[in-house]
Amino acid sequence: MRRTLSLVVCLFASLAAAQGTSEYGSGLRWNLNPEGDRYIRAITWAQVWTRAIENNPGTTVDGVSAPWTTDVGLRRVRLLLYGQVFPRVLILTHLGINNQTFNNARKPGFFVHEAVVQFEAVKDALFLGAGLHYQNGISRMTNASTLNFLMMDAPIVNWPTIDGNDQFARNLGLYAKGQLNRLDYRIALNKPLSVVGEPAAGGISFNPRANTLEGQFYVAMQFLDKESNVLPYTVGTYLGSKRVFNVGAGAQFQPQAMLAMSSDGLTKTPYNLLITGVDAFVDLPIEGAGALTAYGVWYHQDFGPDYVRNSGVMNVGAGGVSLNGGGNAAPLIGTGEHFFAEAGWLLPWQPNGLRFQPYLGVQTSLLQAYATPAVITDVGFNLYVFGHHGKVTLNWKNRPIYTPGADKPVESARRNEVVVQTAAYF
Repeated sequence: MRRTLSLVVCLFASLAAAQGTSEYGSGLRWNLNPEGDRYIRAITWAQVWTRAIENNPGTTVDGVSAPWTTDVGLRRVRLLLYGQVFPRVLILTHLGINNQTFNNARKPGFFVHEAVVQFEAVKDALFLGAGLHYQNGISRMTNASTLNFLMMDAPIVNWPTIDGNDQFARNLGLYAKGQLNRLDYRIALNKPLSVVGEPAAGGISFNPRANTLEGQFYVAMQFLDKESNVLPYTVGTYLGSKRVFNVGAGAQFQPQAMLAMSSDGLTKTPYNLLITGVDAFVDLPIEGAGALTAYGVWYHQDFGPDYVRNSGVMNVGAGGVSLNGGGNAAPLIGTGEHFFAEAGWLLPWQPNGLRFQPYLGVQTSLLQAYATPAVITDVGFNLYVFGHHGKVTLNWKNRPIYTPGADKPVESARRNEVVVQTAAYF
């Protein structure tokens, strides 16, 4: 652990000498006419994580007991291509890999994150699209851009069905979106992906025979500056470049999306999936004092009785003797009430063109299946070498460990994880 912290200090010390560069502008964009309303644009990015993980009790890594793990992994490597070559017609293709670690698949293939054809029906007010899309309901953060998070990453509770019956938070379906004065909206009708396998006896999971449609929507009032909705991705922090105050609400519903198995394995009961959310986002420059970013969201998640999903980002561990499972898994999603809030302050000082932004994030989950709340905290700061185009993030995460209690599971311990992210995009 001491060696890991020393490496972190050296890394930040070397970056302190970095210089800012000129304005990025529109990036890799090719205008096809003088007006610039017909164009092609490319964006590529990479996020690399260097980690020290205090694993869950009983974890093994590659068959060996591992109280701690240190590693380097690829959180995201992506390529986004989009353009409006013809009037009112936009095509978007998003490719990439995620979560490559030292002990999962080698040479992972790029897969399609999104592939969308979109038509402008009414200027600014109504766009219609179809394909594998990211026009999600529930909340602002369910549509989050992975390029400009405030914290190092999303809390994951914002993507409640991720890789359950969707494709990395994307869905096959139809959508409509637009802006009516200051009301920004998106609505989608999807066909969720098929799942394989039934839940174990006494368990509940996604229904392999659901074969139903799913509806999603999200609406937000924009009280200050209006945000762009050309792309589906919402910004995590504007670094003082906008004055934004939005309040939004959304939902996701699918009939018979879940399946519960009786303890004897003889009775199968389907349940509807319903998730609702209400949120607010503030991003304000403060004259002479930098900029403030804050976000808060409440989710009601109903996957059926006592559903809990334990998950860990880039989890390299297996086994485990707690209810969390191995590695860095924690109860991130499940039937109950979930609250998440984050806040950050972009400091006004700019030594050698660098910007610093400390932040704090807290998720509190009141899970139906557990007796005590699941509280997960993130504390860290961003070092911006060139805005979001080149940054380093140091993040400390603290998570709960659950074991059986007298009635329901209770928190019995806590574990830590320290990550240094180096990220860039253009």
